[in-house]
Parts: sequence; C-alpha cells; structure tokens
Amino acid sequence: MQALGERSRQKMAMATPMNAFAVVAVISVVYLAASTAAASGGWDVADATFYGDMSGKATMGGDCGYGDLFSQGYGLANTAVSGVLFNNYETCGACYEVRCFNDERRCRQGSSIHVTVTSLCPPDPKLPGGGLCQPPRKHFDMSEAMYTKIATTPYAGSIPIQFRRVPCAKAGGIKFQIKGNPWWILVLVYNVGGSGDVASVSVRGSSSSGAWRPMEREWGQNWQITKTPELMGQALSFQVTTGDGKVVVSDNVAPAHWQFGQIFEGGQF
Repeated sequence: MQALGERSRQKMAMATPMNAFAVVAVISVVYLAASTAAASGGWDVADATFYGDMSGKATMGGDCGYGDLFSQGYGLANTAVSGVLFNNYETCGACYEVRCFNDERRCRQGSSIHVTVTSLCPPDPKLPGGGLCQPPRKHFDMSEAMYTKIATTPYAGSIPIQFRRVPCAKAGGIKFQIKGNPWWILVLVYNVGGSGDVASVSVRGSSSSGAWRPMEREWGQNWQITKTPELMGQALSFQVTTGDGKVVVSDNVAPAHWQFGQIFEGGQF
C-alpha cells in the first residue's frame, strides 16, 4: 500500500493550484457552510479525494487488515477515512453512501456511490494544519475508480461531499480466516452484512460445554485469543456482534479438522 504520508502530500498537491494554506482555508469555509444544510437532510458533510490509480492496487491492504480487497469481495468500492470517522478501527467494514455536494463545476450532480471503510487516512504533520485528515475534519480518501464516479474530472482535487451510513449488502455469509498457531489464534472477520462493522467476536469449541470465550481486537478486523491448545481438534463456532448490537452465531462453522490459513463461511446479518 502507498505510504500514508505520501498519500496526504499528493492530496494536497492535487487539491488546487493555490498554496497549501489557501487550500485548507477554502475547504474549511465550504465545510462549515455546508454543515447546516446537510444536517437538515439527514446527511453529514465532508470532503473527498483519491489515492492510487484506476487499478486500485494502492488501496489493497489497509489499516482494517482485510488484505486483498478483490478476493474478499470489496473490490474498488473502498475508502480510507479520517480518524474522527475511523474511530480506532470501529468503523472498519462500515458502508457509506457518498454524493457530491454544492459544487456543480467539480461534481456530478445527482450521482452517488457506495463505499466500504477499509483503511485510515491519517493527518500529516508535515502539512499545514495536519492536512485534509487532521481531526476534527471528516474526510474520505477513496479509490480513483469510485472518486471519478462523482467528480467531473480526476483533477477536481478535494471535493465537497455529503455522506450517510447505509446497510452493507453482501453475497454469502460472514467469512472467518483462521491464522496463528496452537497457542494463539487470530481470525480475520470479513464480508459482514448489515451495519458492516464488528463490535465484538467470541469463539466456542464443540467440547467447551457451551462457554463462549471473548476475543480481543488485535488490529483492524483481526480478532485474537491466547491460551488456545484446548481449541485444537474441536469444531469452532463464532459469535459476531455489530456496532448496532445485532448478533449472528455461526455454529461449528470450522469443522474439527480445521487448519490454519483456511477460510470458513458462517451466517449473515
């Protein structure tokens, strides 16, 4: 994945031929002026840029830990978000509808896209004011393929947008990729429908008398548990809770002969 600092520098370079201080000032005025109007329609307001190229290769990986977004079903419809939206990994997997707002010259009026949060767009201390992703700014840094669906040109720079959370529509069930070793199990949870995010994960072995063991977020949507030799050789069930409090239990989704590196498909929201 492209270095995050370099990505921020490129965003500021793209934004406008004005100097960087003027860029921040102009965008801030647009952001503040739009906030009141956006709130009345149930949408929030932010701005958006892109990184990488039309292939989307630069957006693979990311801070949510998904890895190959194509093989996992997210594809090019992905975005990094600033820290105030990322919320310490809690919105990884969340889906948003995004549309251009209040700029007929740079935006395709009436067009909107759906994107999934797959990474963090961090502030850059080398840029004035920390750049476009400095808290409390709300910012989307998406793939070029998605950006050009709402911007009139790839050279439109940082464009004003409206955004709102929407349900995630997924084909098939929640996926569990099991990694680690007999003493430490790490599970990547992805392809989550409904609210898309994951608030907690628990695991249960088929010989564990019904006791759920809570897992800890290791990073992104990778969830870990230690002291696991007793889970080896057992079928595994997972309980996934999303940020809106909904729960799906996938009973015995991994059979007793499961191996590290395998991916299993469970229930869905």
